[in-house]
Amino acid sequence: MRAGSGGRVLNLDTMVRLQRGLRTPGTLRRLTVPEGMTAPLGCDAVAVPARLGPLVMPRLPSVGCVFADAAHWWWIVPSDSDYALEWPAPAHYATDAVVPDTPDLPGLIHRPDGTLPYTPPIPLYLAVCLLTGTTPSWSRPVSA
Repeated sequence: MRAGSGGRVLNLDTMVRLQRGLRTPGTLRRLTVPEGMTAPLGCDAVAVPARLGPLVMPRLPSVGCVFADAAHWWWIVPSDSDYALEWPAPAHYATDAVVPDTPDLPGLIHRPDGTLPYTPPIPLYLAVCLLTGTTPSWSRPVSA
């Protein structure tokens, strides 16, 4: 299907995504996986300050979708990737990949080959722990 004016024809999925992206007070704004990708395990996101983003990337064995803005880099992880993990500060774990109130949604800076958007959460967790000088929660001494 082609547009008569030479413009791009938008399908219903694209129009729904655009509508969801409109910002109104109180609206939840989520990172969305690119068209053609599936997220069978659901989506959460982990953010780190933008200064740490380039340091995290090379420490990962594989990288899923990564979004960035001036303040943060966001990695898409499967839902519930915070189960039994205490993500170290200054990382931020976002259930349902909901982005806190920001002027614009972060832009996609990395898209993996294939159809799955996920970065493996354990290697991401370990990289963030390493860069923040935090001992992983399972390695900390237990107090009685």
